[in-house]
Parts: sequence; C-alpha cells; structure tokens
Amino acid sequence: MRLKFLSLSFLIFALLACENEPSSSTAETDDVKASTPSVTFKALPEQRMVEIRLDDELFTTYRYPTDIAKPILYPLTTVSGKKLTRGFPLEPQTGERTDHPHHIGYWFNYGDVNGLDFWNNSEAIAEVDKDKYGSIHHVEVVSMDEEAGQLVVVHHWKTPDDETIIEETTQFTFSQSETTRIIDRATKLKALIDVDFKDNKEGVAGIRVIQELELPSAAEDLVTLIGNDGLPSSEKQSNTAANGDYLSSEGRTGGDVWGRRAEWVKLEGTVKDEIVSLTLIDHPDNVGYPTYWHARGYGLFAANPLGQAIFSKGAERLNFKLAAGESVTFNYRLLIHNEHSLTADQIEYYATQFEGQ
Repeated sequence: MRLKFLSLSFLIFALLACENEPSSSTAETDDVKASTPSVTFKALPEQRMVEIRLDDELFTTYRYPTDIAKPILYPLTTVSGKKLTRGFPLEPQTGERTDHPHHIGYWFNYGDVNGLDFWNNSEAIAEVDKDKYGSIHHVEVVSMDEEAGQLVVVHHWKTPDDETIIEETTQFTFSQSETTRIIDRATKLKALIDVDFKDNKEGVAGIRVIQELELPSAAEDLVTLIGNDGLPSSEKQSNTAANGDYLSSEGRTGGDVWGRRAEWVKLEGTVKDEIVSLTLIDHPDNVGYPTYWHARGYGLFAANPLGQAIFSKGAERLNFKLAAGESVTFNYRLLIHNEHSLTADQIEYYATQFEGQ
C-alpha cells in the first residue's frame, strides 16, 4: 500500500536520495531541499514548560500545567510563524469555537482505560463526576539532546484515587526540511497493573486546529465563538473562515476520512493567503495499522487505532490489553507545512523514510 501514490520517476529519485541522506527526519524532493536547522530547548520549570526552537524561531512548547489533564505540545507553528492549533481555552482567539475544552494542542490519551475516560477530562468536568476520569501527570524531563533534536519525558497515567496504572515514556524528535517542520513521537506505555483499552472512539493521537483548518459547514450550522472581547459570544454564529479539507492515503477527502483506515491523513487550508497543512503519519509497527481516523470537520484531527469496533460498526473488535509489566509503543510522524500544497508523493516520501527509522 505504501507506494501506490509514488510515480516511477519519483520512486527512483527517493531510493537514490535515501542512499545519500543521513538517518534524520528530513526529506529531499525536486521541491524540497533537505536542511538541518539547529534545535534548542529551554526549560522553564516555573512555567511548567519547555520551549522548542528551530534556528531560534519558536516551533512549539511542551506544556504540563496543573489545570490541564495531560501534557501537550502547543502551539504548533509553521516556518512562516502561523499557529495551526486552536488557542482556546489557553489563549482564546477571536472567532474560535469554544466546544470541547479538552482539545488542546497536540496530545496523546484514550477514552476508556480500565473504565476511566482520559480523553474528555478537563476543568469543565463537574467535581461530582471526576471519579469517572483519569489524568496524565508529567513526572520528569529525562533528557534534552539538542544535537539529536530529542526531548524525552515521563508521564504517569493516574486514577482519581491517585494510583498510577501506566508509566509513559515519550521521545519527541524535532526537525525541519525547508518549509516542512517535523515531530516524530515515540510513546511507550508500560502497564503497572493489568490494563484494558476497551474499543472507544475517543483516541489516541489528537490535534485541535485553528478555525481556518476546519471544514466548511452549512450556513445554518451556528456555534458559540470567541468574540472581540475574548469571551464566548452571546449569540451563535457560523465560522466563515473555515476552508480546510482532508486528504487520506486512500484518496478520500472531507468527511469521508472519518472512521476509515489510512496510513496518513493531511489537513490543508489557507491562512492569510498562505497554504498551510498538518499531516499525521501512522507507523507500520503500531497496533492496528493502518489506523482508523477520528478526524472531524469542526477541527478535531486524531488517529485512533484502538476504537475498531466503533469505526467498523462492530465488524471488527480489538479491546487491546496489556498485562502488568507489559509495554507497547506508538509511533507517529507529524508534518507542519506552509508555503505551498504538500503533494501525496512528498508525503509518501516522508512516510517511507519514517517507516525505515
């Protein structure tokens, strides 16, 4: 399936390029020349974050505030300086939707782990209902390797009773190839007790995007947006800025991407006359590859390999489990691109390179 988008000439080029390229997160095509900008990390423990910069330009920050139920990367910023992740509820921007306050930046969690919902937990959950939700806590920054562009962190998945049931070790690798910024994520989950991931649509690698990257909706689709005063508007409005569209490795677009399997999905739109996109790439070693996509028109963009019964309408069932002491690793590559449309051939190149790492 991997090579179905590649033309013969591009395939020959890619194979030759691979022989000469270092094993880093860069790519080289006729339109994209490989580059290796310097990566710098700045730990800000009092602000509970780590800044990640490429050639001294802010790319993103790793954040672990106490009022968010999981660590996140936020914002995701293009080479041209455009933020592609929704600001609400951290930094509300005029015109943004105010739904799903648990959708923040780029995160990793799941909707049913031993019966606990890690996905939907937020400050909006009433105290009386908190016993239904799990939370993910930052434990430590293990290392910040600027030469390799790697940040390694440890998280604990906790029950409402403060019992740690999963130890997570995540390695982020940050790089850039011309106007494509890259985040490779390797998340290892080690079960400290028997853990059951019951099939659920809420998971696992999620991103909440800006209003321009939402899919256009019907004029009568009115929602609560942030007003000019920075507060939710009293009257519902339509999002006229939305101009995004999905494209999957299977050639599906728009709403047809949701609930379908694909090796990668791109979400592309225009922001201030510039084409921008986010592309999330699955890895063949992941459970459930190729993943199902929980990719919604209103701005939620997520890969979910564990909710198979939901997306297949019962035709498949996974109910993934880990016994105490067992572990599993999930690998994802995220491309943050600007300036022009990232072609399917180019995405396939990045995906093939990621597969070979």
